[in-house]
Amino acid sequence: MHSPSGMELAGLAGLLAAVPAVAYLRQSGRRHTGAARRAHLLLAAGGALTTAAALAGLASTVLMGHQHDSAHTQTLATMVAIGMGIGTLTLLAGAVALPGATRGPAAALRHVLDGLVISAAIWFVGWVLVAEPTRILGDATPAECAAILLPAVLVALSLGLTAVLALHAHRPRRNTVRVAIGVSVVSVAAALLSTGICRQDNGFALSSVLLLTAGLIMVALAVRAADRPVEVSGDVLERGGGYVVVPMVAMIGALGHHLAVGGVMDAYGYFGISIEGLALVARQYLALDDVRRYTTQLRQREAHFRELAHTDPLTGLANRRGLQRALRASAENAVLIGIDLDGFKTVNDMRGHDVGDSVLTEVAARLRRNLLDGDVAARLGGDEFAVLMHGDADEAMLAAHRLLAVLGEPYEVDGGSIFLSASLGVADTGELLRDADLALRYAKQRGKNRVERYQAGYDELLRRRGTLQGELRHAIDRDQLRLVFQPVVALPSMRPVGAEALLRWTHPELGAVRPDEFIPVAEESGLINRIGAWVLEQAVVQLAEWLAKGHDVWVSVNLSPKELHNADYAAQVADVLAEHSVPPQRLVLEVTEHAVATDMEELVRRLAELRETGVRIALDDFGAGYSSLTQLRTLPVDILKIDHALVAEPESRTGTAAPLVDVVVRLGHRLGLEVLAEGIGTTAQREVVEEAGCRLGQGSLFGWGVPAEHFESRLRTLVPVGRRPLPAPRSTPPSDAQARSQVVRLGPGMRQVRALLPSDPAFRTDQNVGSVDSGREIGQG
Repeated sequence: MHSPSGMELAGLAGLLAAVPAVAYLRQSGRRHTGAARRAHLLLAAGGALTTAAALAGLASTVLMGHQHDSAHTQTLATMVAIGMGIGTLTLLAGAVALPGATRGPAAALRHVLDGLVISAAIWFVGWVLVAEPTRILGDATPAECAAILLPAVLVALSLGLTAVLALHAHRPRRNTVRVAIGVSVVSVAAALLSTGICRQDNGFALSSVLLLTAGLIMVALAVRAADRPVEVSGDVLERGGGYVVVPMVAMIGALGHHLAVGGVMDAYGYFGISIEGLALVARQYLALDDVRRYTTQLRQREAHFRELAHTDPLTGLANRRGLQRALRASAENAVLIGIDLDGFKTVNDMRGHDVGDSVLTEVAARLRRNLLDGDVAARLGGDEFAVLMHGDADEAMLAAHRLLAVLGEPYEVDGGSIFLSASLGVADTGELLRDADLALRYAKQRGKNRVERYQAGYDELLRRRGTLQGELRHAIDRDQLRLVFQPVVALPSMRPVGAEALLRWTHPELGAVRPDEFIPVAEESGLINRIGAWVLEQAVVQLAEWLAKGHDVWVSVNLSPKELHNADYAAQVADVLAEHSVPPQRLVLEVTEHAVATDMEELVRRLAELRETGVRIALDDFGAGYSSLTQLRTLPVDILKIDHALVAEPESRTGTAAPLVDVVVRLGHRLGLEVLAEGIGTTAQREVVEEAGCRLGQGSLFGWGVPAEHFESRLRTLVPVGRRPLPAPRSTPPSDAQARSQVVRLGPGMRQVRALLPSDPAFRTDQNVGSVDSGREIGQG
């Protein structure tokens, strides 16, 4: 045993400096979980193996000195190369397994193959430079030391993987690349140490120790930096294919140089070329597999997106594109039914879009349940639907009426019922989509909740509707609108006690336009709020003038559902009344029974706000089919207007007393409401209404809508009976007057707040509140 030299001792001491780096990697692995834990433990294990192999090799060299023969030296160098090679491979595995280095096992395999392509090129170029005749290392060429082959292969592999990770790791990729560079430095150290032991060169051995320690420290520092929080992002597109082209060009150039200077191919050269070829073939196979898989996924996604492009995401029905595709593929006997929900916007405004979406989903479900094989249901947008079916026009009309009944059933949403009707248009010839839409518009214009079949005249109606919409925007500014007033009389005296303000439009070119034609246009175009404000202002101004002249009357005004949904409408009414000094009790605002078909809770709240201003509320068209007894007990209304269909019922069916009118009048009085019969056109109808106990009437028998001066002339002809006392406001009733509301017992456990009746001492029979314009009465006059 010889005394170790200073260089050998420095080498052993340098290896001890690598131990803290290995310890840190082990500690980091225990601290992490998942992929980071596996990667860090692999790095720690690889660092420990390389350090142990290097330490064993140096220690054996120190102990044996220069007494061992060449065979022992070769064996020791081979054992050190194997030990450090295993450690280097473990380090490479840890580098590839780092989070962010690859996107999964498949990507890791592709990175390894790409690394082999670069590594084989590096090996081949290195062989050309080291082998005969180039022999760039000269006498230092370790040709006789086979132990360095494994470390040399690992050096090439480390450099190849480092290049691939530098190109394809997740960004920021600097820490991953630092780890790979540190592993490459360790692989170079392994090659140098094997060479030093094989050649018994202490300079090589010391250099290897320094590189090994530096490489492991670099790995540890990179892992420590990777523990800091960073925002990891991947390349949107992979880098180019230069990492394949450049190695091939390098190999071709090196081979050309080698053959040009008289070199020959040996096993080492063939090894490099074989590895390059096999890696390229394997990589190409995986690339083709990727192309096939991506092509399949692309086709599936294309089919999926194509289906999405033709499907409504909310209901799952076909959308407009899907319906058009079905129309193109349809047979000759195709029929299209257009569907639009009446008043659906009110649901969204009052209950929110979530409830509206639930209603639309239920509509789609009802359509599906009523489809036959081959039929296509579609949602065209908003609350507009369509059904494409096969059959003739008669079959389509039957199907449309069936759908009308199905869609008119209550919608149970969030524990409450929503009542909606639908309008349907049927087209069986021509451009089905366009013609069905025209028929649908005509159905809505004619009163909604009906089915209309397309006719050629609808084109002219559509053009006229467009003209009306354009002209109506300027009707107020051009002074084309006016109000007429239809009397409301007390029964049986037939003395006028009020008037209903009816809107009329006279156009210089179109002439007199019927309200049932332009009112729907105003509602659909959003003009109804402005027109409604104008009507309210004009009606209150006229009422103030009549009251100032001593006429004891009140005026009723239409209230559109769209106006009712305005949050500041009650304040707007109060401001108009205050501006013209009109007692609120003299104004009646009427809501049609169709408004009850939406949201009872919100409707009650809005009407209650209006009643707090002191005005009275009337429910028009009662008996048209929407209101129930429960809803009637809940609604804060003062007047019940009997629909004209109930008034005309006895003549049309029994010719005797009107049982339904009698029931409604008794019900209204029992609930503390005043009842007004509208649409009285004959003496027989008046007698029936009087017999039922109704004390207010309105209709053509008592006069059509007339200008304000004509109605005032009629008031002046009345025999003076003395001024009737003004009903006391609800908020501040006189101390000597009877309360304006009473609790009425309807039955066991049932109570109802009763509004003040005209028969009460504080309110004469002739003075009460009355009706507001309805869709039918608007057209009178």
